Amino acid sequence: MLGAGGRAVLGLLLAGGLVSGCGSPQPITLGVASDDVSAVDAFARTAGAPIGAYEWYQAWDGRPAFDVTRAGAAADRGALPILTWEPWVPGAGVDQPAYALARIVDGSHDDYIAAFARQVRAWGGRIGLRVMHGLDAPHYPWSVGTNGNTSGEAVAAWQHIRRIFEREGAVDVVWIWCVNVQAPGSARYADIYPGDDAVDWVAVDGYNGGSALPWGGWRSPQAVFGRSLDDLQDLSDRPLAITEVGSTEQGGDKAKWVEQLFDLAVERRVRVLVWFEYDKETDWRVVSSPGAADAFRRAAAVPERLGPPPLPGS
Repeated sequence: MLGAGGRAVLGLLLAGGLVSGCGSPQPITLGVASDDVSAVDAFARTAGAPIGAYEWYQAWDGRPAFDVTRAGAAADRGALPILTWEPWVPGAGVDQPAYALARIVDGSHDDYIAAFARQVRAWGGRIGLRVMHGLDAPHYPWSVGTNGNTSGEAVAAWQHIRRIFEREGAVDVVWIWCVNVQAPGSARYADIYPGDDAVDWVAVDGYNGGSALPWGGWRSPQAVFGRSLDDLQDLSDRPLAITEVGSTEQGGDKAKWVEQLFDLAVERRVRVLVWFEYDKETDWRVVSSPGAADAFRRAAAVPERLGPPPLPGS
């Protein structure tokens, strides 16, 4: 694996056309995160391109069943269903002892995990599972540094969940290990990585809050993601995904930001790009302005830029 300096040199060589015999960049899979699976259709119209992944969120609270209807609706649209599976009571803060990583490791949730795995197996399709995203950042009951959680437990909990799925025969799963972009006080990626034998994609989430949110002002995609991508690509050769991304309109040029994001994804060989299509803390959506939507459409229209998701065994 290239270090940051080696990647910089290679990027310059590629940009200058000085490397002969290099293949085309690997295609990017466009995805959308939304509460409504019909967003796949709307997002495809906005992008003017096929959408290869649909992402949604489901908490463990109440032990809900696997959403077969939603997963099937995504698959019917040609999109890989990606479930962000969250062990917590949403909105109840980070201090939730029942969902500490130690409770996952000691088997307290094994019955639910096993039942869920059997439901996934019975459904019979392929699904991406993004479990315990943001382990590095102190935002959730499963995050390292909150709720009594340690880095060792982060690794053990991930491996424990995957073993249960394999034991139950739910093997057609794309395992997506996802962190937040680096921030002061976050855990080191290398300390919480469960290993290539337990992971199919390495992923990162990041946003540009501009002047709408107190997150450091307007930041380019390189400023948001660059150092984190460096560390992830040093950590693993697994396909690299950005599984949540969005930008506000306030504080800069969102259309330009979208163009820069695609350029960064191509340069850094990001294989999956999932846009967070929500009007939440700010209006993250691509359709927040005609200019942003047009920029997204132009970026998606570049010949040979887009393709299917990188699936294990393909």
